[in-house]
Amino acid sequence: MATEIVIPNVGESVTSGIISAWTVEDGAYVERDETVLELETDKVTMEVPAPAAGIVKHGANEGDEVDVGAVVGSIDESAEKPADSGGGGDSAPASAPAPDASKPEPAPEPATAPSAPAASATAVATAPATAAPASNADVKATPLARKLADDQGVDLKQISGTGAAGRIREQDVLAWIQTHQNGAASAPASSPATASAQREVREERMSPMRQAIASRLVEAQQTAAMLTTFNEVDMGAVMDLRKQHKEAFSEKHGINLGFMSFFVKACTQALEKFPLINAYITQGANGKPAIQHHSYKDVAIAVSGPKGLVVPVLRSAETMSFAEIEGNIKDMALRARDGKISLEEMQGGTFTITNGGIFGSLMSTPILNPPQSAILGMHGIKKRAIEYPNGSGQIALRPMMYLALSYDHRIVDGAEAVQFLVSIKDAIEDPARLMLDL
Repeated sequence: MATEIVIPNVGESVTSGIISAWTVEDGAYVERDETVLELETDKVTMEVPAPAAGIVKHGANEGDEVDVGAVVGSIDESAEKPADSGGGGDSAPASAPAPDASKPEPAPEPATAPSAPAASATAVATAPATAAPASNADVKATPLARKLADDQGVDLKQISGTGAAGRIREQDVLAWIQTHQNGAASAPASSPATASAQREVREERMSPMRQAIASRLVEAQQTAAMLTTFNEVDMGAVMDLRKQHKEAFSEKHGINLGFMSFFVKACTQALEKFPLINAYITQGANGKPAIQHHSYKDVAIAVSGPKGLVVPVLRSAETMSFAEIEGNIKDMALRARDGKISLEEMQGGTFTITNGGIFGSLMSTPILNPPQSAILGMHGIKKRAIEYPNGSGQIALRPMMYLALSYDHRIVDGAEAVQFLVSIKDAIEDPARLMLDL
């Protein structure tokens, strides 16, 4: 009896996905609930488990786009689990007759050497750039990634996998080749092939997630009246507070005290003062535009993952302590890196914070995360000469950060946006306001 492998329902807004990798080869035995394939959608990458134990038969190829509910393979449950031979299939059958030691084996006839030009042509046509490292067999990788690595002579142990459980995917190998070898695995510097390889053009399929990100960014610019206002904040007080309490905080809570918890707290307080920034424009019951208000503050934190930017949400962030915020952000960042963020965790945010400063950005105009009405952009901290203390007429070098608030002018007026940003600035420059809810 064969059990079908069916693409499961991922979420209401997901109708299809791409088979990024079969984790079990065609004809191999699989246990029930063992991962058989990785499905890449426009929101998440998920593992599809085996519905039964048996021999796997592929019904679709890696790279194929498949609909939710589609049958992509089957599992033959009647097949018995193969016994472990211990030799990986390379040992000789037990019934093979032993050679007769009394009869000397005939010496092998020397192979007729091909002519030099023919041999050279054959080598060029069939030999990979370098021999595949023997260690590749011990590394977790998809069949396509392993084949590409073998063809190009790439040692898979040098590559960090972005697939499920750290499995190396074809894209990982291609990225490594482009970065480290520039398309030429082992061609000598004097080889004419090297020059042409450096001008190679390579086309890569855009992942569903990257397509979705592109679509949403264009949608935000086309549908919202987006505007950005800027301010700067003196980070000195927060930096002093962190320096004073970071060891005690880490010892008590088991997590480092970062800047993000201060900004999340400052934002939730500012959202309480300016509720329209925490609201959406939506379609009302009569089909006309309406404003959807939210009593909670679900703050989405933009996190960079190997496949693109994801925005997991801190639910009811206004109720969280500093330690809870820091712990949740660290957990989300780790799982984003491993591709383990679920679709539900990225839905329903009412406001977004993005920190380009960790990549060295000094200033930017962040794009809205639809249907949200605003997004806060944090940036790098740089020492600049400003008047300090304020109103003293004295100049001092202070650690300053530019802040940017992009907002939808259809629902948020400029005055509200500016005051919202000033509220955040005041809270960061005087962290006691966060504790006293001022």
